[in-house]
Amino acid sequence: MQLLTVRHLGSPTPPVRGRHRRATLPALLIAAALALSGCSSGTGSSSSSDAHHPDGTVVKVPQDFPTIQKAVDVAREGDTVLVSPGTYRESVRITKPRIVLRGSDRNTVVLDGGVRLVNGITVTGPGSVVENLTVHGYLANGVLFTGVTDEQLQQHGAGGSAYDPLDTTRFPAVEGFRATRVTSYDNGLYGIYAFDARSGVIEESYASGQADSGIYVGQCKPCDTLVRGNTVERNAVGIELTNASDGLNILGNRVVGNRVGVTVNSNDLESLAPQHGAVIAGNAVTDNNAADTPQQADGGFGIGIGIGGGTANLVQRNLVQGNRAVGVIITDPPGHPASGNRIEGNRAQGNGVDLALASVDPGNCFAGNQPATQSPDGLESLAACGTQGRTAPPAGRPAPVQAPPGIPFSQVAAPPAQPSLPDPNAPGRPATGLPGAVDPNAYPLPESADALLRQ
Repeated sequence: MQLLTVRHLGSPTPPVRGRHRRATLPALLIAAALALSGCSSGTGSSSSSDAHHPDGTVVKVPQDFPTIQKAVDVAREGDTVLVSPGTYRESVRITKPRIVLRGSDRNTVVLDGGVRLVNGITVTGPGSVVENLTVHGYLANGVLFTGVTDEQLQQHGAGGSAYDPLDTTRFPAVEGFRATRVTSYDNGLYGIYAFDARSGVIEESYASGQADSGIYVGQCKPCDTLVRGNTVERNAVGIELTNASDGLNILGNRVVGNRVGVTVNSNDLESLAPQHGAVIAGNAVTDNNAADTPQQADGGFGIGIGIGGGTANLVQRNLVQGNRAVGVIITDPPGHPASGNRIEGNRAQGNGVDLALASVDPGNCFAGNQPATQSPDGLESLAACGTQGRTAPPAGRPAPVQAPPGIPFSQVAAPPAQPSLPDPNAPGRPATGLPGAVDPNAYPLPESADALLRQ
């Protein structure tokens, strides 16, 4: 992604960040892995014609089959693949519909890529679920939900770091997905990645140490996707949305201690631009200035919420504080002026600059954000919501911040134990009818980032 370029404003702060085509370390490692493995990302799928399906609707690992992939291959539509504690050094592909892949314990069922395998879990089967397990150490993605069924593209992260815009006719979006209580850490691109996927939920999960972003939603229109109650920290970017439009709700997440908190982007490196119509509400986006994080290729640092060319987004009732460059900023990347964005009722205080508007479009508006600092001065009056026929105010800018050197994604500290499902033996629930009714008004302004952990 190409996001939030602010150098044209004369600011020493680098661009926020987006998907890049340059040969980053993860991209080079992926290429090397593919060359060594003959384009295989791990164990791969095997034929189930010679395997016996156990009685019932639960396939157990390792009791019934020694690997997760073999169990997934044998599972039938609607089955649950239940994985016992252990370390599984494999890549898994779920291509059948309505499969529930579940760990019996979130913290001790671990898929480990060894900084050698490319993707952890790739899901192309509609209505499938990944829940209650940990995935780490993959060169591209921890968990990938995608309509991209071409394995060569999947090997590059379903469009990871050097690709042409997606052919959405050839690869229609996968319908129905869910990630619940997944821990994804120290992966070379994304922790939990929904790309060319719709009608899904990412919830109660944890992502840290990703070299790109902890949670990513991209190339969907409509997305009809809910991202709620997650913790993302110590990533290059916490939550990233690119060309992701309509029916997209980012609610009640804890986005703390990344380099950049939340980004909302339009660009022409991917399909379905411009981005449109996300709701970002009730999140804590604080202290995104962490040096013990992977360094971004484009150098963004100290930014809370950035909208780069996004349109008609609602950013409301978020706690945005302690971000050294800027709390909330709107910019125009080349070819995609940001427009119609409403920044309202947030607590944006204690940032380098609390609110900044660098877009030339007069349709963006700000109201009731309690800012101490604004760029340009008086922004909430110059770009007040409900004002008709006004001209765009002078361009604002973030505070100047020098990004510190980062660390390799594989060296970010492992996270603490995370809450597991209360009953891993409960019947599986495939991802159908999602996201269901969504009420952003049910997510109030957080009192603090830690308060979200207690909800």
